[in-house]
Amino acid sequence: MTTPAVTTPRIPEAVHRRRWAILGVLMLSLLIVVLDNSILNVAIKTISTPEPTGLGATQGDLEWAINSYTLVFAGLLFTAGLLGDRLGRKKVLLAGLAVFGIGSALAAESGSPVQLILFRAVMGLGAAFVMPATLAVLMNVFERDEQPKAIGIWAGGVGLAIAIGPITGGVLLDHFWWGSVFLVNVPIVIVAIGLMIWLVPESRDPKPGRIDLVGVGLSVVGLVLLVYGIIKGGQLADFTDPAVLGTVALGIAVLVGFVLYEKRSDHPSIDISYFKNRVFSAAISSLALVFFALMGVTFFAVFYTQSVRGYSPLQTGLLMLPLAAAQLIFAPRARLVVDRFGVRAVCTGGLLLLAAMLAAFTTLEADTPIWILEVIFFLMGTGMAHIMTPASVVIMQALPREKAGSASALSNTFRQVGGALGIAVLGSVLSAAYRSGVEDKLTLLPADARHAAGESIEATLGVAAKLGPRGEPLVTAAHDSFLHAMHITALCGAGVALIGVVVVALFLPGRTPQEPEAERKEADPVGAGH
Repeated sequence: MTTPAVTTPRIPEAVHRRRWAILGVLMLSLLIVVLDNSILNVAIKTISTPEPTGLGATQGDLEWAINSYTLVFAGLLFTAGLLGDRLGRKKVLLAGLAVFGIGSALAAESGSPVQLILFRAVMGLGAAFVMPATLAVLMNVFERDEQPKAIGIWAGGVGLAIAIGPITGGVLLDHFWWGSVFLVNVPIVIVAIGLMIWLVPESRDPKPGRIDLVGVGLSVVGLVLLVYGIIKGGQLADFTDPAVLGTVALGIAVLVGFVLYEKRSDHPSIDISYFKNRVFSAAISSLALVFFALMGVTFFAVFYTQSVRGYSPLQTGLLMLPLAAAQLIFAPRARLVVDRFGVRAVCTGGLLLLAAMLAAFTTLEADTPIWILEVIFFLMGTGMAHIMTPASVVIMQALPREKAGSASALSNTFRQVGGALGIAVLGSVLSAAYRSGVEDKLTLLPADARHAAGESIEATLGVAAKLGPRGEPLVTAAHDSFLHAMHITALCGAGVALIGVVVVALFLPGRTPQEPEAERKEADPVGAGH
């Protein structure tokens, strides 16, 4: 009686035949969501220059332009995952892509930093519905034995987007206005929607949960308050300011309230019981820490290459190629290393390599041979590839396939929260360290201009350019202060990666479970067995 259940595939034959084409469409959808942030990283300097070239955005504005997208994205991922499970993942994917395309077109026409921040939030709303649905659909069109390979290719797509983004952004900024980095999303969205309607099958959870509006509200409010407080501390170069401490404390209190509410809710956004599984928690944490480091590093690396070294946006994009190339090369192959050495050894090694490369940023000066930066980027990408793929597989296979939307949402939420906190924390450390380093060099400026001039390296260089020959000492001071601030920030990032090393080494499984055992675990997906 049990033979048919064992031999009958769970995926319909018609879907199984076109599974790789479906993966291609899902990766195209993923591409634009990730591409957008990597493009923006190269455009940061251009947007910070005064009008008409840019918008005259301050460093705080830039952090919000990135984080308004990320916070809406992270805050709504759970709801988006549940809506996909309930309404159908294909419908949710199509709606998300349409909203993302509209937000992109509006962002391209922004007339001020405030408008850009607002329209980036609209893009985040669309992206929140795209990202979890891509991984949830993937889990429903591939048999379990092919899922690690498919997830590896999916993770490689993130590397591809990181590669294409800065180069595309550089080419566009060389030929068009800054808004073109957003407008480029629109034709890709149109193509992706057409292919999705044609190829992707509909899937949903047969027993979807109710939407948890209170939980969603608490998570968004808590994250916004926490990140706002951190960014404000960086702008003031004073994390002990009562307004900063009060906002951060309130954000943490709301997030604690969110966790307590979720534990008692009969329809939570996050099933807190998942986190009783130490393997699941460690895998989620490792992803968050990787994105914390990645987003924080790319934020300051752009200013290093463009403001200190004098490279163009296109050249900066090309300089970031090794980071992406390493992910493209190693992400799809990481499962083979895991088969041999186990998840724990591979992820621990990846995080150690990432920590070492972050620490290596402290060796970079204004005249360091550029090939050293290229080696650092390549090894960073190598480390990340050996964390992202194994951790994603552990997370997605920890829950039953009908909960794929929830597992994907959890995975992506922790990536995005990690990224948002990386930009906020490391960006604020950079801002505070830079201001304290350059402040005593700004005495030749009028008192009312000093605060604005010390906000970022771009602000200082802008003032120096207006002063002509008298501003040359200010340029040298700006470069020296930035390098010092970058070194401090890189060490903070390395420290965070080392925390990840400890978590992963203690809690991830030492070897990959054999397939029959993995199948048995599907019946008891969040047991703490491994």
